[in-house]
Amino acid sequence: MLESVPADLDVCDNLIIIVNLQFDSEDTISLVIYGSGALLALWLTSAVVSAVDSIPLFPKLMEVVGLGYTFWFTTRYLLFKKNREELVAKIEELKQQVLGTKDD
Repeated sequence: MLESVPADLDVCDNLIIIVNLQFDSEDTISLVIYGSGALLALWLTSAVVSAVDSIPLFPKLMEVVGLGYTFWFTTRYLLFKKNREELVAKIEELKQQVLGTKDD
């Protein structure tokens, strides 16, 4: 497969030829819009996280909240067999709602 690719093309061109990607002009515009939107969302998320991280005591508070939720979840669902069965039933119900039944 690689023998048919000309040697004078750069790596990106070789990859496009090997994968055989062909974009319409509409697809290219959509990809650019979605890609730039994803980069903007990533930048915005990074800015929000760094702003929240700079607030004194807030990261420690979030750590305590996370530890508290972990403790609650463990005692509520994982400690006793009856509660574990309830959790498994809830997970199976959610899977059926999201993925649908096997009959569909």
